[in-house]
Amino acid sequence: MGAIHEIVFDCAEPAVLAPFWAELLEGYAVRETGVTDAISAALGLEPEGPTTVMIDGPGPSICFQNVDGQRPDNNRVHFDVEVADRASEVSRLKDAGASVDRVLPTYTLMRDPEGNQFCLVDKSQDTLAQNVVQAA
Repeated sequence: MGAIHEIVFDCAEPAVLAPFWAELLEGYAVRETGVTDAISAALGLEPEGPTTVMIDGPGPSICFQNVDGQRPDNNRVHFDVEVADRASEVSRLKDAGASVDRVLPTYTLMRDPEGNQFCLVDKSQDTLAQNVVQAA
């Protein structure tokens, strides 16, 4: 079983869309950009504006990521679902009718039985450690 890690919006202008949603949703605010700027720099990207902007609040984080051009097979909004054992969840979900689009080191892109995309991401070590302490 998994938990929503974040909700991801594919968009043209993350720096415009993220503040809009942060203003709309109670308790949400735009995350400081240092982390996403560092990721862009590490990838050798020099975008005019941020390629990813995050907002945080009382619920799951919401990610706004720049996607050049929209493909008809690509959802504009999808869930990233955090799981403790990604391989087992992939197998379980395939048995339930899901399919795998691609597997990357940090996530697996899947589709539900009607073709909607979602990603399985590995549960962070911090979250796993918290769960062990709470269970003790």
